[in-house]
Amino acid sequence: MALLSLGGVAQAQTVTVPNFWDPKSQLDRPDIPANRTIRFLVDDDFPPLHFPGLDSAPTGFSVELARAACERLSLSCTVQVRRFDTLLDALAEKQGDVVAAAVPVTADLRRRFSVTAPYFRIPARLVAKSALIKDMPSFSPKALQGKTVGVVEGTAHEAFAKAFMPSSTLKTYQELTAAEAALKAGGIDYVFADGLSLALWIGGEDADGCCVFAGGPYLESRFFGEGIGFVLRSEDDNLRRALDYALQQLWREGKYAELYLRFFPISPF
Repeated sequence: MALLSLGGVAQAQTVTVPNFWDPKSQLDRPDIPANRTIRFLVDDDFPPLHFPGLDSAPTGFSVELARAACERLSLSCTVQVRRFDTLLDALAEKQGDVVAAAVPVTADLRRRFSVTAPYFRIPARLVAKSALIKDMPSFSPKALQGKTVGVVEGTAHEAFAKAFMPSSTLKTYQELTAAEAALKAGGIDYVFADGLSLALWIGGEDADGCCVFAGGPYLESRFFGEGIGFVLRSEDDNLRRALDYALQQLWREGKYAELYLRFFPISPF
């Protein structure tokens, strides 16, 4: 089934916190001038990673992780909000130093910019009615045999399901909301889609407690990407290494988990 696991996970308050850092690796901290102010560029329309807080100031998992990295490096930082489709151009034009938004890491992005190791990935997940999972001792790919799986047409999730779920009947939808509604109504057995969106739905009013995740996260990079990291200009490699160091330390010290639990009450992992 090509179910790829993380390098490690932590359990906290029944929420799975992912770990993207090799516990055997110890990164060195490069020197960054203490008087340097790091300018983070973010979008404010992708909760829970980046969105306006109650005071209209930018917040979210990516934003607060950026602030925590600055604090860990004893640097000052600012957070500037830009429209998502302008972030990389603004970075290239030196209107900021780091993009801390959910820009997918691709080969093309790496040719243009420097990127830290991923601090987040958006896994694919299966969701089913709570009663179905309750009656199942443990979920396995065999549970999909003869079942109807809803997918959004034209997505990587549809392509993955066609390749690795041959024993299932796929039903395509134009929008994820339509697939979710069909699952809740009992018209299909599973939905296979973006785990972040599904986590928000499971915990929201529309789902009304109907459904839960089935099995674990699917992280095949050929279908679902390499993840999300901080993006910098290529010539700013020293800062990139400093942020990699800070991110690793934030995980080890528990700050990453603290922020994750704040913004992901239902973990997409």
